[in-house]
Amino acid sequence: MSAPVPFDGHAIALETGAFLAERHQLLINGEWVDGSGEMVSTDPATGLHLATFAIGGAAEVDRAVAAASAAFCGPWRRMAVAERTALMFRLARIMETNARLLTELDIVDNGMPSFIAGLTTANCVEMVDYYAGAIMRIAGETIAPPRHIAAETEALTYTLREPVGVAGLIVPWNVPLSTAILKLAPALAAGCTVVVKPSEMTPLSALALGRMVLEAGFPAGVVNIVNGTGPEAGAALAAHPGVDKISFTGSTATGRKIVEAGLGNLKKVALELGGKSPVVLMPDADLALAVPGVAQATFFLQGQNCMAGTRIFAHAAIHDELLDGVAAFAGMMKLGHGLDPATQQGPMISDAHAAKVMLAIEGAKEAGATLVAGGQKLDRPGNFIQPTIFSNCTRDMAVMREEIFGPVMAVQRFETDDLDAIAALANDTPYGLSGSVWTRDLSTAHRLVSRIRAGQVSINCHGAVGTNIPFGGYGQSGWGREFGHAGLDAYLETKAVTARL
Repeated sequence: MSAPVPFDGHAIALETGAFLAERHQLLINGEWVDGSGEMVSTDPATGLHLATFAIGGAAEVDRAVAAASAAFCGPWRRMAVAERTALMFRLARIMETNARLLTELDIVDNGMPSFIAGLTTANCVEMVDYYAGAIMRIAGETIAPPRHIAAETEALTYTLREPVGVAGLIVPWNVPLSTAILKLAPALAAGCTVVVKPSEMTPLSALALGRMVLEAGFPAGVVNIVNGTGPEAGAALAAHPGVDKISFTGSTATGRKIVEAGLGNLKKVALELGGKSPVVLMPDADLALAVPGVAQATFFLQGQNCMAGTRIFAHAAIHDELLDGVAAFAGMMKLGHGLDPATQQGPMISDAHAAKVMLAIEGAKEAGATLVAGGQKLDRPGNFIQPTIFSNCTRDMAVMREEIFGPVMAVQRFETDDLDAIAALANDTPYGLSGSVWTRDLSTAHRLVSRIRAGQVSINCHGAVGTNIPFGGYGQSGWGREFGHAGLDAYLETKAVTARL
């Protein structure tokens, strides 16, 4: 194996290099402060050092929650709606100006290809704008007063929408900036204050975002950022009695721990968890569209995304042609550093995660699945695993049942045309986050979609998420919805008021 070269020889912007070289602290009460320790961020494509950053634990979380509570009861709560709106629009413009920095930080910290990182940064700016514009549309309603009051006198009953309070936002490593923003933007729009706990694997874009929040002029304590590990900072935030809501994106196993930790003060909990999404191809599927679409459904973001379509159900009439097509597509995919514009698939996030994915690949072989493509870890610096495809998979195999979170596709042939039977195959999972149906018959498509138990199902495409479209899961894929109006509602309480007139 050759020695690693920084960024595989690709250039980064001067501002990105300057940011990496700086000292990275915690953001608490509007100030950058030291933590109780330090960690190192590395480039998963090379294994080389990127930056050293401060981490905190229970004590730092406690200080951040106190700052958020004071801001919620103070200047932030009293701020005029128009001023809060202007602050968020200002933040969007600052992010837009610094788009290259945010994009490159997610590339080098996470390993994602540049086309994905650029798209997510643009989406993040759009999302801040979207929720800034939603602030002035937060509204209650006037409703009929209680019968016993109305029988005695005239009365007025109406509702108010009020912020939940202090929100703890626990962000994963797979799309760091995007997930931070899809929690932060609606929380701020609702009038909440926040403590953000980025993943210790990918803290850099959140730290850059913290600087932009301060530049925009948000009052001290409205946004706090405490880096740290899940068992230390994450657990302390989830259990803290001063936190009114936790929004967590991550594994189902950790989601259960979040729920248990929140029982102390019965805080509101929103969870976006694991997935094992079905991709169903009917006999009339347009394979010119489906082959690249299905391949990207699995391999997008290296398969390290919760809505990845990794369970492929292909009708016998098109099974072999589909399999040949996706195998050829996988074989042509360029693996490399995300800074290379030609890269289609980057590395796994860490050595440990790459080892877990390889273990799943070996397990599929041992279970009797047929390896059609890939299956190897590249002999080069970084954690690169080939796009991998298995056929002859059955429902009892782990490769069909367990979330691998890597570039591994499992294909199962079916012969029935009965939509209930096909839906039963798709629904044979504890998860229900996403899915897709591929067919030229829109009647078949809509009838099958109605039978699939998942929070987001696409027709002739996969993972069709957007700022204005609610996203969340059924079953063990989580509680609640993010994005769109539902994402804002998640940070609002409803208060009913009745007055005798």
